[in-house]
Amino acid sequence: MDKDKNNDKENFAVPSIDNYSSRKEWEDACWHKIIKSEDILRTLITSYERRNLIMRAAVMERVDAGKNYQQISEELWLSPQTISSIKKALKESSYRSYRERGKTERKKRVYSSAPTSTQKNPRDRSVRIRYGTIRLPRRLPR
Repeated sequence: MDKDKNNDKENFAVPSIDNYSSRKEWEDACWHKIIKSEDILRTLITSYERRNLIMRAAVMERVDAGKNYQQISEELWLSPQTISSIKKALKESSYRSYRERGKTERKKRVYSSAPTSTQKNPRDRSVRIRYGTIRLPRRLPR
């Protein structure tokens, strides 16, 4: 059996990219060849990547079974954000991490460099007068 494993590793060759019309097609062909050999896959991925694949598969199975985020989170020790990413992957048939989705889906934060006239100055104090509220500096200059 060990001879078969060694032969799989030795006989493994990535197909030539020239035989495919697109890079995506070539990647798919390579992936299919890699997943056919369990030993090659085990050699190429780290224990961390293996754990991530297992957790994603476990989440997919639990989502299909109708479990809610809290149940899945408690059972597998995953954040709701991770579960949400995997659930979206089921809908899209393609996993994209939170970071990848953030490049296109989430709104960018806008940071201002200086306070505008509508923003409150933390050194000011509010004073209620007959005509409404006005803001005065904490210390009046002498």
